[in-house]
Amino acid sequence: MTVDDTGSGADGDGRVDPEPAPDSADPGEDPLALRLEGLILGAERRYTPFQAARSAGVSMELASRFWRAMGFADIGQAKALTEADVLALRRLAGLVEAGLLSEAMAVQVARSTGQTTARLAEWQIDSFLEGLTEPPEPGMTHTEVTYPIVELLLPELQEFLVYVWRRQLAASAGRVVQAGDDEEMVDRRLAVGFADLVGFTRLTRRMEEEELGELVEAFETTSADLVAARGGRLIKTLGDEVLYAADDAGTAAEIALLLVETMANDETMPELRVGIAFGTVTTRMGDVFGTTVNLASRLTSIAPKDAVLVDTAFAEELIRTGDAPASEAAAAEETAAAEKEGEEPPAYRFALQPMWQRPVRGLGVVEPWLLTRRGAGGGESS
Repeated sequence: MTVDDTGSGADGDGRVDPEPAPDSADPGEDPLALRLEGLILGAERRYTPFQAARSAGVSMELASRFWRAMGFADIGQAKALTEADVLALRRLAGLVEAGLLSEAMAVQVARSTGQTTARLAEWQIDSFLEGLTEPPEPGMTHTEVTYPIVELLLPELQEFLVYVWRRQLAASAGRVVQAGDDEEMVDRRLAVGFADLVGFTRLTRRMEEEELGELVEAFETTSADLVAARGGRLIKTLGDEVLYAADDAGTAAEIALLLVETMANDETMPELRVGIAFGTVTTRMGDVFGTTVNLASRLTSIAPKDAVLVDTAFAEELIRTGDAPASEAAAAEETAAAEKEGEEPPAYRFALQPMWQRPVRGLGVVEPWLLTRRGAGGGESS
């Protein structure tokens, strides 16, 4: 819904026409689509982009930046905007005027919100709404069912969206507060993991599109559930690959091994490989960037099937926190000493095996470690 910056569409004296235009709809537009738009937006088309900007008290240039950031298509100077569009402009501009956000930050807010909700809306229409609007009775058209279903679902979905957003915002704010200093709010030390389906490209040549889509959905859903349940954060999914992060190495390690174990127990899934790195990560708009992320990706590409490779910093962090021994020899000595003193031996969760050093493109020589789970008896699991 972005615009050109000509400023056409205003009245001759510069005033904004406050009345809805009965002929604002394009004659070629589908009547049901227009009714659905009115239902979902809760208001009639009333303004051209120039009129909306004037009514909101912002420049056409700034309004265009906000609309483009939200991902809305160019509409020229068609009368297609509503009171809600004006209010959104006022709110964003008001945050800038009050000094709560810089103009650049306000544009980022618009862009991140637009990108996230665009994907959500596409998924809901393609997968959710489409299935619910199958005609329940012979003779009823898809069109006849769509409007009442949307009318019933809209308030519930809106309330649920706000609820989930508030919960996620509370969790994210808590992590920032616990970061300790201002630098860690943007550049933080995190464990970053990539999980990649092996041989996915070959699968795309052999499987039907619907079957392939079901496999990808099952992989993404399973991965998202495991990451969330263990306290990690799913950053994004890329079809055959998921990227996640965790505040501590132990959580990231547990997630990685659970992913491998879960996929290995599913005969419909290809093998999985995981790479994890630990270090400073830059976060922007919900995504993560930096050398640590690149290293995790490279480790994934060289990991064996159904295995987890980690970098040296990650291995050292597991050792520091007592989640893994420095070596199996050290673990055996600690166990013997504890038994001699009549004490409980250390209970390590993970085992680390150093692999051959190797050059990694763009990152120099790295020493990967194979991460495995230790058995209940204290030794490395087979």
